[in-house]
Amino acid sequence: MPSFRTKGGYILRFYKKINMEISTDKEINIQMFCKISENNIQIIDIREKYEYELGNIPNSIHIPMDKILKSIEKIEKNKKVIIYCRSGRRSAAVKYMLEIEHKTQNIYCLEGGYEAFLDYLKNKKK
Repeated sequence: MPSFRTKGGYILRFYKKINMEISTDKEINIQMFCKISENNIQIIDIREKYEYELGNIPNSIHIPMDKILKSIEKIEKNKKVIIYCRSGRRSAAVKYMLEIEHKTQNIYCLEGGYEAFLDYLKNKKK
């Protein structure tokens, strides 16, 4: 099994190196996400600290991408866990890595990431 290094190049380099496509199963769209009760999910922002500080989804916790594989104890096992990044690309890679390394089955990606959340809020105000 390949080792997954996250420092200095993101997990996405792994995909390019072995020529895999990022899996899009277990994605949740923004409309469905906004209908889910907060009691039934855990929301994790995997972006860099500066990105998180510029804005984030309410009630999300911050576990940067380069720390999440070693922070498995912070991830709920009995809830749906929705992870997000800016666009959804990094979160898809992290979801895959968590499934491989820790055999998680309750991880979902927010399709479109934080950008989709901001667009949803903008369109909701219209």
